[in-house]
Order: sequence, then C-alpha cells, then structure tokens
Amino acid sequence: MKKHLWIIGYSAALTAFTIYITLDTFVLTKSYTTNASSMSASTFEDLEAAADNSAASSSSTSDTPIKQESQGDTTYSDDNITINLSEYDQYNTKIYVADVTLSSAEYLKTAFANDTYGKNITATTSEMAEENSAILAINGDFYGVQESGYVIRNGIVYRSEGDGSEVLCIYANGTMDVINDSEYTTDELIEKGVWQAFSFGPGLIENGVISVDTDDEVDMAKASNPRTAIGIIDTNHYVFVVSDGRTSESEGLSLYELAEFMQGLGVTTAYNLDGGGSSTMYFNGQIVNNPTSGRSIKERGVSDIVYIA
Repeated sequence: MKKHLWIIGYSAALTAFTIYITLDTFVLTKSYTTNASSMSASTFEDLEAAADNSAASSSSTSDTPIKQESQGDTTYSDDNITINLSEYDQYNTKIYVADVTLSSAEYLKTAFANDTYGKNITATTSEMAEENSAILAINGDFYGVQESGYVIRNGIVYRSEGDGSEVLCIYANGTMDVINDSEYTTDELIEKGVWQAFSFGPGLIENGVISVDTDDEVDMAKASNPRTAIGIIDTNHYVFVVSDGRTSESEGLSLYELAEFMQGLGVTTAYNLDGGGSSTMYFNGQIVNNPTSGRSIKERGVSDIVYIA
C-alpha cells in the first residue's frame, strides 16, 4: 500500500513539475531588470566611430538616398530613408522583399513587446510597429523564449550569456557580419561598434557565398516554412525578406532556398531570423504578407521587432 501511494505521489509531483516547466517556458511572463538606459546621439556616434575603426567591419561607401518625400503602397522615401517593396513568386511561395537604403544605421531600430525586456512578453509585429511609428517592420529573433544568446538592441547590452550560436551583428557604420558568440564577449562587440545583435540563425550568406546546405534546418522545423531574414548589399543598404508558407498558395522555403533567393538579390551577408508563425512584414500601416498562426491566417505575438523609422 505504501509503495502504491509513493508511486501515486511521485507521478503527481512529476506531472506538476512538467506542467510548471512547460508554463515557465512558453506561458508565464517575467520582466527582467537591467541597467540599460536610453541611447544618446553622441553614444551612437561613438559606436559608429568604433565600427569604422574596427578591422572586422567593411569600409565600403553607400550612396545618399535621393530626397523624394514620397509614400505609396510599395515605396517610401525621405531625406534619410528609401524603401522599395517587391513581391516574388518563387519555389511555389510568395516572397516579400523590402529594399532599404539609409543615410545612417541609426534608422534601423529594434523594439520589445510592451517596451519591456523579459520572458514570454509578446505583442504582434504590427502592434509594436504602430507603437514605434515604424515605416517598415519585421519580426525579430524571439529572444524571450530563450535563456541564453546575445541580445544587443539599439546599442544596449541586455543579455551577455552566449550559447555557442551564430550571432548577427549590425554595426553603427552600416555594415553587417555573422560571428559565433564564442569569439567575442558582448562588451567586445560594443567596442567594435555593434548597434544590433540577434541570436537565432543560422547565417545564410557570408562574403557573398551561401553558408548553409540543403540539409540544414532550425531545430525540428519542417524543410519548408514561412521565413524571415535580413541581409545587406552594401553599407547602409539592406534587404528585409519575409516568405509565406504552410498554405495551399505558398509552400514555404527551406533555409537553402532562402539563401539562394537572397544571393540572387545581390546580398553579401544574410541571416535567418525567427520564422514559422512569427514571420510578418509590416509596411506603411499594413501587414504585407499572410502570417500563419495554427490553421489561421493571422499574426502571432512575438518578443521583438526590427524596424525602420
């Protein structure tokens, strides 16, 4: 009898622990306290100077955007920002590309859901975009469901614990590269002028060469999925790419197909961000693509966005 009761008690405790771990991982919210403060213009300039002086960053020069001050369904342009939106039908998939040229990387920004750095705190991409007056936005790396992986946003270090993963570094001088977090600490990345750093991956293109193969995938994801990625063509000349997937109209992309497509755009460095139901592109007040959440076409809450404003 005692043995029977012990088995029941052990089973109940194990079940309760499993439920708690599941809730803690995917449901329970928690805000984190940091010493982060708002960046000043001079601090961005310091990062920009550090990036220019770093041997790891590019020295190419970008063209200054033409002042048009125009806005439409597929274009936006002012003194500092030029965006052209295009739609492709490739690999049996709808793919949306925002070609972005900036006068400074300071206009490439990031935001957290509810303006809070924390765990399982989410909002839709469009909600965060509207709260931050974004012209263009895509979902980020969903840092909030991970316990490790570098998080540097708008020049501020929020998480410095690495996990051996590839990290996308966007520098304040408008260049970009992919490093492994075992190579540099977050303090060293700040010293090199990193403005934004994301931990999801993998890197798709490095030095113009595809860096994934046809068998690479993110954890247990299917080969074809909605995808979100960011790449660079030249200094301060970026492309934001989002694909549909998991529908009869759009099959979705493998990582290799995504890399191959972006290489065709002239991208020299590209990086995979969170995909699947998270993949969303917002432009000029509208959701551009068809995000999937379960069996429905609707946005899913995410931890963060990358946006232009």
